[in-house]
Amino acid sequence: MLGKKSYRVIPHVPVLLDGAWGTEFQKRGLAPGRSPELWNLERPETVEEVASAYIEAGSEIILTNTFGGNAIALMRHGVGDRVREINRAGAELSRRAAGARARVFGCMGPTGALLAAREISPAAAECAFAEQADVLAESSVDGIVIETMTDLEEALAALRAARRTGLPIAVTMVFDSGPSGLHTVMGVGVAEAARKLADEGADIVGMNCGVGIAEAVRVTLAFRTAVSLPVWVKPNAGLPVLRDGEIVYPSTAEEFASHARSLVEAGASYIGGCCGTTPAYITALKKTFTR
Repeated sequence: MLGKKSYRVIPHVPVLLDGAWGTEFQKRGLAPGRSPELWNLERPETVEEVASAYIEAGSEIILTNTFGGNAIALMRHGVGDRVREINRAGAELSRRAAGARARVFGCMGPTGALLAAREISPAAAECAFAEQADVLAESSVDGIVIETMTDLEEALAALRAARRTGLPIAVTMVFDSGPSGLHTVMGVGVAEAARKLADEGADIVGMNCGVGIAEAVRVTLAFRTAVSLPVWVKPNAGLPVLRDGEIVYPSTAEEFASHARSLVEAGASYIGGCCGTTPAYITALKKTFTR
């Protein structure tokens, strides 16, 4: 397993990440409202197929299918007592797909409970995150990414929990562009989030979801200005629009990749995609940096 120092020195820029998993599962039959994480147990071959598709596309780091793998999130699906087996299976599937060709970061998403509304205490959230992080670490992932966080306090709780594993940790927040600039839905700006995450011990900081890749350039520059840590960026394939009753993401793989060099110039060290992106987007990114 690689140590923390490996992630302080970036082997090359950018390191290519993976793209969206949820939409790939939906194409393969995941019903709305169903837990994608349960497919680690019910349809492991499909999960490994998606992981392998990103490896073939050029991803150098892939995630695990464990975004909603904490006990609080899983409880909504009636499987809050299956954290260990779901996360272990998710890690094993991604590691098997990656082999020696890529590294695997264990994915940890929000609990889905609002700390600000006191639906859950910070201590309870940290406990749930610690349980998940421990299983991922035991399953030999190379690092952990805490992603799609809209509440900085929840992100910090997850970071404190994951930090105890000794693994490299990336933390990414969701930012929206408004009249007063780039902020989370809780009103936290990029610079404030970056500094607090850095102070709490994150190894990598950044953003995912929320905005398209053109807007992500601004977010990346704000992170780079605020802290000296590597920046991890996974934007959406544009802003979602409704077409014929379906939500679609308008940016093509080529349009998405056309902004990639601007992301690197702004300070991104790790680049991938979020909602609406597919293995084709990672292939387009790879072509951009191998010309």
